[in-house]
Amino acid sequence: MIIAEIAQAHDGSLGNAHAYIDALADTGVDAVKFQTHIADAESSIHEPFRIKFSRQDTTRMDYWRRMEFTLPQWKELISHAESKGMELISSPFSNLAVDWLEEIGVRRYKIGSGEVSNLLMLEKICKTGKPIILSSGMSSWEELDRTVEFIQGFGNPLSILQCTTAYPTSPSQWGLNVIPELKERYQIPVGFSDHSGDIFACLAAAALGAEIFEFHVVFDKRMFGPDTPASVTIDQAKQMVSGIDQIRDSIKHPVVKSDTSSFDRLKQIFEKSLAVNKNLKAGEAIVMENLESKKPSGLGIPASDFRKVLGRKLKTDLNQWDFLNWEDLD
Repeated sequence: MIIAEIAQAHDGSLGNAHAYIDALADTGVDAVKFQTHIADAESSIHEPFRIKFSRQDTTRMDYWRRMEFTLPQWKELISHAESKGMELISSPFSNLAVDWLEEIGVRRYKIGSGEVSNLLMLEKICKTGKPIILSSGMSSWEELDRTVEFIQGFGNPLSILQCTTAYPTSPSQWGLNVIPELKERYQIPVGFSDHSGDIFACLAAAALGAEIFEFHVVFDKRMFGPDTPASVTIDQAKQMVSGIDQIRDSIKHPVVKSDTSSFDRLKQIFEKSLAVNKNLKAGEAIVMENLESKKPSGLGIPASDFRKVLGRKLKTDLNQWDFLNWEDLD
């Protein structure tokens, strides 16, 4: 599954949110992802800004209020996404948000890194019976173990994403090594949630066997918003999807190096036979300086056998550039 996260890139504009759905429909992603914020249910005036990026929002609470959509608007968004052949996924940040997402009919839940320890909300989500994608960004192994065990106790299909909570992440922060560690530890589908702002991290994760990919998108890297530096553009998203698909296809079709039968004709064309590089008379001994290798193979002794002919004498005259065969030698 390839998920393009719109998150707050819409900047509180319903029109922008719909425009992102239209733009992403042509990229090949499987799902568009939002975040369902209901300010009064999830936050308070005491919540600080992660970074103070907004000139128009005095408090973080003001920002969350500006990011809200109404329940009817969420229904419009999911209908629009599905009409474009994409699933709409959203991360809830309150129990009320879970109620709303249930009402609009989401098929699965994505749990943000900051909600891994929110067992109150997780229990509500688990009771829906729907699949859960869990981001591991800020969590230790101990915290992840507890939450994975908690969710699996309800029997919901579970997958987990390697994620680094930094915006943007540098290559030294990607944590690609954690992908096989998560696979080994939990024996469940593992993916990668990217905040690098470029296409390379997800491509590397694909090569390591990641099965789910999530990345932030913006229309332009010069747009306003806290996640813009950690996002890719729509055009980059299309390129990334193509790359992931090709890497996944490659992994599904391993090359068997012991079987070269498909190269038989090419080997005949490109591999070489021994020849002589000057006129030689019968009775002359073959020395290294008299040999050349020429295409194609099969018209003379294989070039790989040149040591076997050194010192052997010719039975017949050969002209310059004639192929050398075993029957020409004593």
